[in-house]
Amino acid sequence: MNEYTEEFQEYWDYRYGVEGKIWGEKPSITANHALNIFRKANIQSILVPGAGYGRHTLFFSNSGFEVTGIEISSVVVNIARQFDTLSHFYVTSVLDLPFQSRKYDAIYCFNVLHLFRQNERGIFLRGCERSLKKNGLMFFTVFSEKEEDFGKGVEVERNTFESRPGRPAHYFTEDDLRQHFARYVVNDIGIMKEPEDHGGKPHIHILRYICVGLRI
Repeated sequence: MNEYTEEFQEYWDYRYGVEGKIWGEKPSITANHALNIFRKANIQSILVPGAGYGRHTLFFSNSGFEVTGIEISSVVVNIARQFDTLSHFYVTSVLDLPFQSRKYDAIYCFNVLHLFRQNERGIFLRGCERSLKKNGLMFFTVFSEKEEDFGKGVEVERNTFESRPGRPAHYFTEDDLRQHFARYVVNDIGIMKEPEDHGGKPHIHILRYICVGLRI
């Protein structure tokens, strides 16, 4: 385990241990959008990196898909296995993909990619690519530059800010998002408002999403 992974594990073990189901039990509105895309593409199996306590894995499992979730935190995986008994969960870092020999029809990843610096984002995306079957799809959501917190904290890389030491957040413009996925065929790209209420502080995130397919 490298220092980057160990720090993430400690952070999420502590946070989930204290806050539990931080973002409630309902899935993101982007999951419904991804669901429609996956159904039209006849997707059967889905990998969810950064699955948390299972609010998205359960949504996709209840929709008829075979779902696997991975999380760096063993604390949250224990919560997930109780909350979502339909999906399969494993403790591993998203930076260690692919983590097993099998491949998936699709990946759904909610608000994980922007938690890393540039080098780790590249490692993550290449691992996702190697985890997909031929004709596979990837659906990612990320913070946009329209977020209220954009520009707050120390800028450690272009459009990447640390409001707390060791907690980077990268804010994507559309061009930046397209550049990150330039290796793939863009099927859909857009922006959505995502309401959240955790810690008694309701707010709205302005997220970018992208759905891409592997180049054949």
